[in-house]
Amino acid sequence: MADFPRTKIEDVSVSRLVMGTNWWLGFSHTSKAKDDYIKATMGRREIADIMEVFLNAGVDALIGIRPDEMLANAIRDAEDRAGRKVLSITTPHLDISDTPGALSNTERILDDAKATGAFACWPHQQTTDALLDRTTRTIRDMDKYCAMIRERGMLPGLSTHMPEGIKYADDSGLDVASYIQLYNAVGFLMPLEVDWVHKIIWEARKPVIAIKPLAAGRLAPLPGLAFAWSTIRECDMVAVGTSTPDEAREVIEISLAIQERRRPDFELQKTRSKASVEG
Repeated sequence: MADFPRTKIEDVSVSRLVMGTNWWLGFSHTSKAKDDYIKATMGRREIADIMEVFLNAGVDALIGIRPDEMLANAIRDAEDRAGRKVLSITTPHLDISDTPGALSNTERILDDAKATGAFACWPHQQTTDALLDRTTRTIRDMDKYCAMIRERGMLPGLSTHMPEGIKYADDSGLDVASYIQLYNAVGFLMPLEVDWVHKIIWEARKPVIAIKPLAAGRLAPLPGLAFAWSTIRECDMVAVGTSTPDEAREVIEISLAIQERRRPDFELQKTRSKASVEG
């Protein structure tokens, strides 16, 4: 199989499909019970098995790397099996408190982020959106944090749930390489209507990673991915979380089929109610 289509974040070539980590680390956006189930069933081997499928298909970008021994070991296992390196983006939350030790805490957080091997560091929306100032149309202090990220040899970017963050960063000339933005057909977790977020993505001066394309399981893969891939630019990316190797294979095949304008080649789920249309 040929590599999955690629794009560039500055001078780094990455796959347009991005591995998400929420369904590996216990962030379901469904319920605490579901979070607990993920944490109880996902381990080093299970994560590596999924990642191996992605890497073998040329999907090497990953979002959400953090100082987590299980995840780090799973990445090494998958890289060894597939003979390919994972290109990780870390999304830490920084210490933006008004305290004497805040800056040193942030320096430590960024040092830990660099130690994960990530090529890019895009502060989480917990940081980005807290600093977003609608009055001045800026993201306060983010230029300082971007410089600190550059100093550590990582590409700075923003993870945001607020689409105006992209506008403010672009308009102010903030030194960022790319953006992470919520984007799905049902508007799950999105603070603006889908068509407005679509407009902002298309006008962004840097590539955008669309996250939550399946609305955390509220959309089936075919309609969710069809919307995402067909309404973003060729420079943009889509991040998807998967729980099994077979889910990874389905996401890859559906994504390729949509981009190639063909019918996806995967087995449909079976229920008794479908018996009348199978013959």
